[in-house]
Amino acid sequence: MNMKIILADDHPVFRSGLEFLIKSSFDEVEILSFENGQLVLENIPVFNPEIVLLDIDMPVKNGLETCNEIHQNYPELAVVMLSIHKTPEMVKLAFQKGAKGYLIKDNTSEEIVDCINRVLEGNTYLPQSLRNDLTGKNQDPKFKELRADIDSLTPTEMKVLKLVSQKYSSKEIANLLFVSTKSVENYRSRICKKLNLDARNNNLLLWVMENKFLLDSEQYN
Repeated sequence: MNMKIILADDHPVFRSGLEFLIKSSFDEVEILSFENGQLVLENIPVFNPEIVLLDIDMPVKNGLETCNEIHQNYPELAVVMLSIHKTPEMVKLAFQKGAKGYLIKDNTSEEIVDCINRVLEGNTYLPQSLRNDLTGKNQDPKFKELRADIDSLTPTEMKVLKLVSQKYSSKEIANLLFVSTKSVENYRSRICKKLNLDARNNNLLLWVMENKFLLDSEQYN
């Protein structure tokens, strides 16, 4: 069965180069390419892709807007953002919009292939250079505080947090960890306290969706 990919970038040379790379790296791959996000959204229900690669800066409908609409309407569809932007704020925003991966346009071909493979397996992906930027020592005080909060979690609490990020319910987490549902709720309560979150109103789930890129960094794997 062919793997189906939609690629969107408003630079024809980059788009054709990336298409050539993907077809050279994977057997039986079918690619549709477009110059804006609106065309992507129109063709998803017809083409039924497994993955969508989106440039952030595009006319008509940019990558972030397109990613958000895909996440709302096709939550199981893997989206990878392509960008020249390397700032932590832009990376975080892309994941908030529902992206499963983030690539810089000058990433190596090996990283691009690795990203496609990982997101198709249900993982998230950041290239090593961005992991270093996002989890390095030279971050702003708020980011350092966030890392310190995560580092305060016990190994079991970290397991629970990662399972929450994968949208498992407390009952499902209890079954996976061979503990009671009440124990999981206690873990969640302690995690919220350490992360300075109100335990009500699904605040923990919202927090992990916003910070999933950090939980998936090598430091916490």
